[in-house]
Amino acid sequence: MRNTLPLVAALIAGGLLTLSFAPYNLWWSSLLSLGLFAWLLAPGGAGASNPLTGKNIFWLALCFGIGLFATGGSWVYVSITDFGNSSPLLGFLLTGAFVGILALLFALPFPLLARLRANPVSFALAFAALWFVSEWCRTWMFTGFPWLFAGYAHVHTWLAGWAPVLSVYGIGLLLAFTAAVTALFIRRAFTSWKSPSALGLLTAAVLLWPMGLVLSGLEWTTAQGNTTKVGLVQANIPQDKKWQPAFLGETIRRYQSATETLHNQDVDVVIWPEAALPIIYHRSLNLMEALQNNAEQTGTDLITGVLYDTEQDFRQVVHNSAAVFGKEPQLYHKRHLVPFGEYVPLEDWIRGTIEFFNLPTSFIRPGPSNQSPLQAAGVNWAPLICYEIVYPQLVAQSSGDAGVLLTLSNDAWFGRSIGPLQHMQMAQMRALETRRYLVRGTNTGVTAIVAPDGRITAQLPQFEQAHMIGEVESRAGYTPFMRIGVWGLVILAALMLVLSAALQRRSADDDEAVFTGEAAD
Repeated sequence: MRNTLPLVAALIAGGLLTLSFAPYNLWWSSLLSLGLFAWLLAPGGAGASNPLTGKNIFWLALCFGIGLFATGGSWVYVSITDFGNSSPLLGFLLTGAFVGILALLFALPFPLLARLRANPVSFALAFAALWFVSEWCRTWMFTGFPWLFAGYAHVHTWLAGWAPVLSVYGIGLLLAFTAAVTALFIRRAFTSWKSPSALGLLTAAVLLWPMGLVLSGLEWTTAQGNTTKVGLVQANIPQDKKWQPAFLGETIRRYQSATETLHNQDVDVVIWPEAALPIIYHRSLNLMEALQNNAEQTGTDLITGVLYDTEQDFRQVVHNSAAVFGKEPQLYHKRHLVPFGEYVPLEDWIRGTIEFFNLPTSFIRPGPSNQSPLQAAGVNWAPLICYEIVYPQLVAQSSGDAGVLLTLSNDAWFGRSIGPLQHMQMAQMRALETRRYLVRGTNTGVTAIVAPDGRITAQLPQFEQAHMIGEVESRAGYTPFMRIGVWGLVILAALMLVLSAALQRRSADDDEAVFTGEAAD
């Protein structure tokens, strides 16, 4: 592409999408971002020359992806340099590689638009479908990075009503469709705005938003009538001290003191965050027995993150787990791990080459795929540890037999970046998709309780040693997304692409017929 101005515009459009997410929460910026991106790719007005090739579109999409991930994923640099003990130069190079790979994955589906953009309706359908494909592929390619999805900007807009039906993926698809239709009208891509195709697209794009408002009034799940009093402890352990043996005593003291206070206020269950105590389970049995005895004596269950060691295939492995101490001791082992943070890809080749590949918890192994909910204080909890909460399909599958979502995290790895607030926003979307209360326990924040409508009902300030009490209500039932899962959206996107191709072909046939008729005359 000779003209660099469209590439710069695409770069800016990607950056604008970041402004729609937490902590900025400018939801309209998502429509502006996708609208500008669609405008760069959309066909021009009648008779206008706008010959974008697949290669041109790829470069525009790549620039959009770079703008998005360089701004929205800037917290990766903080994690690598501040807590991965890497130099600024190495941190910059690794972050650049991270951004480049994600931008490439984002861009890969869009060159198909070169074959589906001559007809305005075809373009709108294809743009929305390919936006979904791009986000969905990022969920599973290279273990997945389902971060910065456009739908997260709409936790509190009318489109949020679509979350239990279509999930964050579907909200992004609807937003992309709206953006594409807007771009087509700005580009005057229709011979007349009163044409059936123009009116049809405009009507569909406009109605999607109030339909979301109507859907938000539906319950989808039913309350079970039992309210549980939850106590959450945020110990605020500095990440650079968390794994130091000399700081272990202070860590135990902070959790013990807060927990005693919560016991005096008659909570039903106390929750500590991910890997709250920096110790291995079977190497600290005396402490584990003390936690169990205390839970039995007080009659208050404790749920905490713990590193649990066990034997697997004749060797010792460690899981990042959630443990219940109390009437019925139980364990859950994290299933979806974080690359480099919890395990090292190609470990035999790269471990030890730089300090970043030797993080304190980079030896974790995943747990079994099918695990039952945890039971504590008479409630079935769907446990999700840290990174697992960002996977819509995983959460939907884990929630069917559970009344409340529970996520334990340690967002100290993000430092004071925008990462923890983005992470919290994604957890809110999971509550919306499953229409369940969500309890989020963290080390440094954001520690919070989220209602089924995505609204935060209680929250602790970040980077403070504190505790709080809140109430949750167990709920039962399945939302449409919990039943159909992401594969329903895959089928929808495929049908949209098939219809787009059919409309494009018919448009080409009509053009050929007109050309043939003119030649005959």
